[in-house]
Amino acid sequence: MTHTIETKQIPYIPGDGIGAEIWQASQAVIDHAVAKTYNGQKKIEWTEVLAGEKAFNETGDWLPEATLEAIKQANIAIKGPLTTPVGEGVRSINVALRQQLDLYACVRPVRYFKGVPSPLKEPEKTNMVIFRENTEDVYAGIEFPIHSDETKKLIDFLTSELAVTKIRFPETSAIGIKPISQEGSQRLVTAAIEYALLHQEPSVTLVHKGNIMKFTEGGFKNWGYDIAESQFKAQTFTMRTYQTIQKEAGVEAANDALKAAQEQGKVIIKDVIADNFLQQILLYPEKYAVIATTNLNGDYVSDALAAQVGGIGISPGGNINYDTGAAIFEATHGTAPDIVGLGKANPCSLLLSAVMMLEYLGWQEAADAITQAIEQALITQKVTSDFADQLENATCLTTQEFGEFLITLI
Repeated sequence: MTHTIETKQIPYIPGDGIGAEIWQASQAVIDHAVAKTYNGQKKIEWTEVLAGEKAFNETGDWLPEATLEAIKQANIAIKGPLTTPVGEGVRSINVALRQQLDLYACVRPVRYFKGVPSPLKEPEKTNMVIFRENTEDVYAGIEFPIHSDETKKLIDFLTSELAVTKIRFPETSAIGIKPISQEGSQRLVTAAIEYALLHQEPSVTLVHKGNIMKFTEGGFKNWGYDIAESQFKAQTFTMRTYQTIQKEAGVEAANDALKAAQEQGKVIIKDVIADNFLQQILLYPEKYAVIATTNLNGDYVSDALAAQVGGIGISPGGNINYDTGAAIFEATHGTAPDIVGLGKANPCSLLLSAVMMLEYLGWQEAADAITQAIEQALITQKVTSDFADQLENATCLTTQEFGEFLITLI
C-alpha cells in the first residue's frame, strides 16, 4: 500500500550576517526531526525567497514584491535576521513585512532552559508568552524631522486649530504620531486570551503606560478589558470587575469573587503600568503568564525578559495574523556582523522559532523532538561560544557542530 507523503511548501529567508550560518545548521535539524518523527510521511519543501542585503545586491530592492507574493501564497514563512537599510527607503524590512502582511501579533515565548547562564538567582520562575501588537504605535513610522515643512505645518495646526500649548520648543522639535486603535488593540488582546484559554494559562496581563498616555495606552487597557468582559465573559474574570465589586460591596466580597473565578479555572485579566512591570518581572516573574501589550512596550519587555533567561540568542518569535492564518517565524536577534564566518553564532533562536512554526502547523511531535534535543544539549553544556564563555566546564561547539550534535539527540 502506498502512503502519500504530506508535504508543506515553506518559503525561507536565510537572512543577513550570521543568517546563512544559523539557517544551514537549523534546516538540517528541522528536516531530520520531521523525517524521523513521522517516519518519512511528512516533509517540508523549502523555497528560498529574497530579502535584505542579498535581495538588494541581486535585484536593487530590499524587499522584492516577489518575496511578498510568495509568502502570501504559502501563508507561512521563516526567516533569519535582516539588516535595516541605511538611508532612504524601507526603514525596517521586519516592520515592512509585519505591516504589509498585517501580522498583527508578535508572539514571543520566554522560558528558561536548564544549563543556560542567567543573571537571575531563579531564572526558572520566568515563563511567559508575550503578545506584542505589531502594526501600530510609533512603529507606524509617522514622524517628521526638525526644521521640515511638514513639522512646521503640523505644529502650526496643533497650536492654532487644537490649542496645543505644551510643545515646549516648537522651533527645534521633531514630531512623531502614535496611533493606537480600538480594533488593533482588541484583536491582539483577543489572540492573547484565546491562547491563555487553549493552554490553560491562569492570567493575561495588559501592560500599558495609560497613566500618562490616557487615550492611546489607556485606550489599549480599557479596550482590552472591554473585549474580555464582552466576548469572553464566561471564561474570564477581570480586575476591573474586581474593582467594581470592591467599591460596591467591599474588599472581602471582591476577594471572594476573585477566588471563586480562580477555582472555576477562569483566566484572570489584569493590568500593570509598563515601568512597574519591568520591576515585577525581576521581583515576581512567577505571577505572570500571558502578556498583551502595545508595540513599543512589547519591544522593551521582550528583550528584558529574554535577558532573564539567557539572552536574545535563545529567544524565539512568530509574527501571526490569527484571522488570515498568515505567519512568519523568525530569529529575534540581529545580524551580528562581528562574528560572521567564525562559527560562533547560536542557532537556538531560529530553531525555537522553527519549533513555534511546527506547532502552528500542528506538527507537535517534531516540535517536541527539537525542544527536547536543545534541552539535552544545554544540560550537557555542549554549547556555542556565547554560552561557553560564561560556563566553567562547557564544551564549545561551532554553529554547525551544535546543529549536528542536536541531530544525534533527536
